[in-house]
Amino acid sequence: MKNYPLFILFINLLFITTANAAAQEKQINTVDNSISITPASNILLLGDSISASYGMKPTQGWVHLLNKKLSEQKQPYTIINASVSGETTSGGLSRLAGILANEKVDHLLIELGGNDGLRGYSPKLIKNNLLQMVKLAQDKNIKVSMIKIKITPNYGPRYNKMFEQAFEDVASASNINLLPFFMEAVATDKALMQADGIHPNAQAQPIIADYVEQQLKNLMTMEP
Repeated sequence: MKNYPLFILFINLLFITTANAAAQEKQINTVDNSISITPASNILLLGDSISASYGMKPTQGWVHLLNKKLSEQKQPYTIINASVSGETTSGGLSRLAGILANEKVDHLLIELGGNDGLRGYSPKLIKNNLLQMVKLAQDKNIKVSMIKIKITPNYGPRYNKMFEQAFEDVASASNINLLPFFMEAVATDKALMQADGIHPNAQAQPIIADYVEQQLKNLMTMEP
């Protein structure tokens, strides 16, 4: 990865900002009422501030933009956004059962682990939390995919290796799809970041939406 200084600033400040915002943003953004779509499949996105439209209106975020594209393309799936700023894998695990009990979910997409890594949580804990989330979904015959998360080298090569390996191990043990880290294209570009220098701005949202759109197309094509 190139241009580490900006990315390191992004990561180091992310923990502080998202932790302060968590109490204000503990809510679920479900399917946009403004979008007309009757999907055959619902994809539950369990993520953190990057997927929770931090610092902007939900309609400016990548999830809304992607749902709008899916509707225009008449794709047979849409995203239920259950992302919360400051969320950890422990928080996601504690919420998941309740969400699955109240929402029709066909596919679970996990975008969690970044805040765990920033706080130096044990990779073993992260791995166990992810495995439990996957099992909760699979026990309900829900397909699961996960986005691999990366943190910066300043946490040390040993911790970074164990951190990233946790995602690889979960994907392998659970036989789920592991998608590449989706922030690399924007996190090192100052022009795509908000004034705080740590969250992607409105200009970055279409880039993220386009990237995830292609990943979802690949996933949904693979499904029976």
